[in-house]
Amino acid sequence: MVVDQHKLRSHVFERTGIRIDTDDPIFALVALNEAVLAETVERQLAVLNTATEALAAQACATGGLPPLAMPLALGVADRRWFTPREWRLLGAAAIVSLASSLLVLAGAALLWR
Repeated sequence: MVVDQHKLRSHVFERTGIRIDTDDPIFALVALNEAVLAETVERQLAVLNTATEALAAQACATGGLPPLAMPLALGVADRRWFTPREWRLLGAAAIVSLASSLLVLAGAALLWR
């Protein structure tokens, strides 16, 4: 991410009334902050990915998730999230939800009259 120095300069002036030049050393601090932030984000993402992979492996081992079809290192795991029975239950829940909302709307229409 590269900071637009003119935009930042305008922002500082609007907020504080202080005019700074684009050659001001403050922009070196901004660039340093960006570099440190980018490195920190990369390290945190690596730690988060490692923890996510460990958690997914643990969940698969205990039966909480279906087994992985491809490794997480590719960035996308091809998981089969729902079994056919779970899809049927989701469908039934959707039908019950739709019927309930229609019943509520019909009751509201009757009471409105």
